[in-house]
Order: sequence, then structure tokens, then C-alpha cells
Amino acid sequence: MSRIHVCSLARIGSTVAQTGASHLVTLINQGTPVERPASIPEERHLFLAMNDILEPMEGMTPPGEEHVTTLLDFVEGWKPEKPMVIHCFAGISRSTAAAFITVCALRPERDEAEIAALIRAGSASATPNLRLVRLADDALGRRGRMVRAIESIGRGRDAFEGHPFSLTLDR
Repeated sequence: MSRIHVCSLARIGSTVAQTGASHLVTLINQGTPVERPASIPEERHLFLAMNDILEPMEGMTPPGEEHVTTLLDFVEGWKPEKPMVIHCFAGISRSTAAAFITVCALRPERDEAEIAALIRAGSASATPNLRLVRLADDALGRRGRMVRAIESIGRGRDAFEGHPFSLTLDR
């Protein structure tokens, strides 16, 4: 069964080691040091530099269409025989949005609300970045269903670091 594991920056090494992941997605502020585990080749590591913001702010990089397009291209090239790990700084917002987007992109027949509910069940603190979700909803032609699904689970509990969790591609 194909899995996408979500974690924080602090848990990359242990999550990759425990899961045997073949691919890694990093969504983090530009300039944040990220040590790629040796088991993940450079070409299987996607680094998306962005701040965790919902609206443009001076001196910060908001999630943009180019980030979503790059993510979609990367996950389309993933052969899900082995897991993928997606992380951001805390494992709460950017990474949970990217995991949601990945499942929606690779399994267009799956119900967005079901996927969002699985995210909430996996992590009480998950608060997917709605800007990323909106951009992906448009790119994938989901007509607002992705946005409504994430809005329906609401903001997660406050936390410094999210609880690691995983999603399956298949039901």
C-alpha cells in the first residue's frame, strides 16, 4: 500500500529511516538548513522555498502557482512502490497541504472531504495551508471541493510540532 508520511523538519531522518521512503518533499522558508538523508538521492528531493503565509507580506515568499506546479510535476514522477515523506518546519501547515494535494492529484476519484477527514484523524494539529490548497484546487480543476474539504476540518490544535502521520493513496 502506497503511503505519504508527514512530519516536521526535526523528524526527517527518523521518518525516512523508519518508512524506507524513496522521495522527499521539503516546503520551508528559503535559507533554512535541511539535511537530506543519504538514502534519498538529490533528484528525488524536491525543495520548495516558501513562507507559511496566506497572503503576500513584504520580505516573505507566499506559496504560489509555481510551487504547486512544481509539486504536481514531482509527484507525478513518483513511483509509489516506496513511501514519500513530506515535511515543513513544524509538520502542521505546508506539509499537510502538500500531502492533501498529492493524494488529490494522484487519485482524482477520491473524495476530498474523506481525505481531509483522514488528515484530521491522523493529526489533531494539522492545519493545511489554505493558500496552497486554493492554488491546487484551481490547477486540478476541483471547483472548490478541496478548499471546502479543508475548511470543513477547521484549524487544528495549537502545537509547536505536529504529530507525524501518514495517508494512503488507496482507500
